[in-house]
Formats: sequence, C-alpha cells, structure tokens
Amino acid sequence: MQLAYTILYVADVPKTLGHYEAAYGCSQRFLHESRLYGELETGGTVLGFAAHEMAEMNDIAMRPSDPKDITGPVNLTFTTEDVRAAYDHALANGATPVMPPAVKPWGQTASYMRDINGHLIEIATPLLERHGAKEDV
Repeated sequence: MQLAYTILYVADVPKTLGHYEAAYGCSQRFLHESRLYGELETGGTVLGFAAHEMAEMNDIAMRPSDPKDITGPVNLTFTTEDVRAAYDHALANGATPVMPPAVKPWGQTASYMRDINGHLIEIATPLLERHGAKEDV
C-alpha cells in the first residue's frame, strides 16, 4: 500500500489553494468546477483540499477547521534548506506564527505556523538523507 493523498477540509477551497501558492510556493494542480475540491503539486503525495460540505455529502462527521480554535492533532511538513526564509515568506503571505525556526536536539531546524484555516504547518530542514543513508534519531 502507498500513501497517495492527504486531504484537508476547509471552508474555502480556492482561497486555500491561493494561500498555499503564495505562502508555501506550491502550484495548483487541479480545481474542480464545483470549487469544492482542489489539489496542489507537492511531490509524490497529493495535497488536496475539500470543502466542509464534502464531508457532509459523504456522511462524515467532523469538526470544521477554524483558525480561532486550537489546532487539530496533525501537521503538514514542508522541507527546505532555508527554513528562516521560508518561514518569513509564509508569515508575510497569511500564515500565523506558532514557533519560529529553532534547532532541535536531533539537529533538524524546524518552525511551526498555522495556515489560514488553522491547520498546523511545519517548515523544516530534511531530517534523513535520502538514497539509502540513515541517521540516528
């Protein structure tokens, strides 16, 4: 099995896509004509956004995302070598600060913010070398 999609439920899909384009440098991949579902180019896993109405249409009960409420128990992580620049850029484009960049005990630099819907976003340096090299964490 392979993780294919991460979907966040939001109040306004087109507005959220625009926020992620401006704040995190993602490109819009798809927006359904209903404007209830859209996707971003983010690499191997699709990051999608569905309107709260989509959960209702699928008979899924959930608490709507709310930037004024505490964040849910999930965060999305974007990686970059220049965390400070990406963090500052995201804040300048609508993200709300949670924790500025800091070096973690395991050597990774990480920062946290909330998107316009209140979802927790992390911008961090890559943790593990890809292509077979392993690090002790």
